[in-house]
Amino acid sequence: MLNYVWIALVLIGVLAAAGSDIYDASTNRYRNGEQFELRYDSLAENSGRVSYTREYFDKFYGVSIESPDTLTYNASLVGSSLKITTDEKSPELWRTVAKTDDNSDQITAKVMSRHGREMTVLLPTTSLVKTKAVLDAVISYSEMAVKIALGLIGVMAFWLGIMKLAEDSGMIKIIARIMKPVMVRVFPDIPPDHPAIGAMIMNMAANMLGLNNAATPLGLKAMDELDKLNPHKGTATDAMVTFLAINTAGLTLIPATAIAVRAALGSKDPTVILLTSFFGAGLATIAGIIAARLLQRLKVYRIKDTTEEAQGGGETK
Repeated sequence: MLNYVWIALVLIGVLAAAGSDIYDASTNRYRNGEQFELRYDSLAENSGRVSYTREYFDKFYGVSIESPDTLTYNASLVGSSLKITTDEKSPELWRTVAKTDDNSDQITAKVMSRHGREMTVLLPTTSLVKTKAVLDAVISYSEMAVKIALGLIGVMAFWLGIMKLAEDSGMIKIIARIMKPVMVRVFPDIPPDHPAIGAMIMNMAANMLGLNNAATPLGLKAMDELDKLNPHKGTATDAMVTFLAINTAGLTLIPATAIAVRAALGSKDPTVILLTSFFGAGLATIAGIIAARLLQRLKVYRIKDTTEEAQGGGETK
């Protein structure tokens, strides 16, 4: 389902960008095909500076920019080509023209005529600005996603191996016995030796190590075991709701996935999030358990047992 959502968002972005580009083309926002007048002062062979007034720029493009009365740029003249170097202080229109022209900070204009220092140029045709930006973003972020995913392979393989060793060596059973007093209090409706307890512990252990991908199948297994104790199939029990709250809060001791992502993106200190992650997830877990316990006491969240109701009984969880 999530894949369809992402596809829909990409299509909406492309369509919105295309609509904006169609409007820009209909109003000729970038003045394609129109000649622009400027002043060229030669400083050395094939290099110099170009300038024009803000008033002329506003009139030419039909806009009102905030800039000095005269705008000046470095430029190089080679034959009939004039390369104008823009910067962050340049008008947004010209920065867009430069980026669309060759994805740089230079505008390559064609010299149409020159009389002394006065020059008339034809700027490059600018079109499909928004559409190209959206498609470029899709491609660049897709490449970034692949790089991050590849960077996660080593970390994920290591911790999944640790989990497998813990399971095969009986460490999980030892952890289950250690956590048994806590699990009995948090899940009073589940028998202490039920397989659901072990599945939930393994899921929590994976979450504590930050192995979200490994925790997912363990969480599904735990839910399946909890459903075997469910007298009302299709309706979540108190234990299911409490486990889901804990799972969603994601109590984490070592956020391995987040650390790996930060390291892949070049963070100088990828492990700096350890304490804040544990503190935030710990508070979220406590809040989730308290909320589940409080809400399960409300009648609106309880279902009626039709068998007991027929016999004059009351409500059940």
